[in-house]
This record gives sequence, structure tokens and C-alpha cells, in this order.
Amino acid sequence: MVQYALIVAGGKGLRMGTELPKQFLPIGGKPVLMHTLEAFYTYNPEIQIILVLPHSQQSYWMQLCREYCFLLPHVIADGGETRFHSVKNGLTFVKSPGLVGVHDGVRPFVAQEVIARCYSLAVEKKAVIPVIDVVETVRHLEGESSVTVSRDDYKLVQTPQVFDAELLKEAYNQPYTSRFTDDASVVEAFGAPVFLASGNRENIKITTPFDLKIAKALIDSCSI
Repeated sequence: MVQYALIVAGGKGLRMGTELPKQFLPIGGKPVLMHTLEAFYTYNPEIQIILVLPHSQQSYWMQLCREYCFLLPHVIADGGETRFHSVKNGLTFVKSPGLVGVHDGVRPFVAQEVIARCYSLAVEKKAVIPVIDVVETVRHLEGESSVTVSRDDYKLVQTPQVFDAELLKEAYNQPYTSRFTDDASVVEAFGAPVFLASGNRENIKITTPFDLKIAKALIDSCSI
């Protein structure tokens, strides 16, 4: 079964407070995005990687690839107005039946076993997302007041979110709505069930300066 990794990297670095988009910030001697692509290539050297980047960032990415001698094979799709439109653009490169894992370009610390688990389960389940437990107390807002809710009833969602390719392409033919916050929400709106798999807590999404500090600490403690 053909496996695809659709890596979405459309960040502008606004929350990071830098002019350089967050996916290009260096950690461990190279840009974050290169670490992310390498994670999927290490999992499966035959995986077909589709990188979705804003058109305005593509020449800079190719410059970085030359500068770092980054030769890992991948194709580039144009980013869209929203994440939904970016993923939809990337899906045009999915030509064969198989599995598509959609992953955030700024999640370089996804564990190999998590990638493998999600792709493996998706063969049968068709739609699988990695999640981790909520460890802090959660409160639900009710007007101007709030109440404590059981954290056991909630999970934090990560990527890669892995789907049967045909299912995902059909789901993305739906009209866009702001309720689509990730790929699972798109597939659920299409009427398909989504199944959960265990993620890894290190699989953080690097979006703020604090996240970058954590990422550098993770790099210092292990090699990726």
C-alpha cells in the first residue's frame, strides 16, 4: 500500500515574534522543517513526501536545501488561504490508492513508533489520529462562571493524522467551514468515524518562543 506524508508548513512566525517563518528556524544545526521530513523518511524511505509551502516561501526553502545539502526526495505544493485549502492543494499530488498522513511541519519530535502505529491502524480503521492525555485540571466556561470537568473525558490531539487516501480526498471536496480545525474534523463532518492512537508527549508543535526553548532542550537531550 502506497504511503504518503503530507507535511503542512504555512507558518509566518507571528506568534514566534520573528521575521523568519517558524518552520525555517534552526534547531540542532538545521531548520525545523528538515527534521520533520527526516522523521518520515526514517520511518519509511519509500514514503512519498508532499511538502505544502506558501508560494512566497518556496524559493527560500530550495535555497536552504542547497545550503544544507538536503537531498531527501519530496514534491512541493502551494499553500492555500487556510490549512484546509493547503491540505486540499497537497492532495492533488496523491495519485494512487493508499494512506495519507497529514503532519504539521513544526512537529519535528514525532516518535517513530507513533508514525508506525498510526499508519498501521489506518489500514483497517481508515482514519486514525494520535492523542495524549490531559495532565492539567480543565475548566469549562459557562458565561461568566466556570466549572471543573473531568480531564479523563478529554484528549490532546497531535499529528500525523492518517487516513485512507480516497476517504480523505472525498472529505476535502466538502465546502470549507471555520469548524474545520484539523483533518479529523473534516473527515468527521463527511460522516466517517475517527479512531485514536497513543501519541508521544515530545511531539510538540513549535509555535512560540517558549516552544522553541523546549525544542532546543529536546535536541540537547537526544538526537533526532
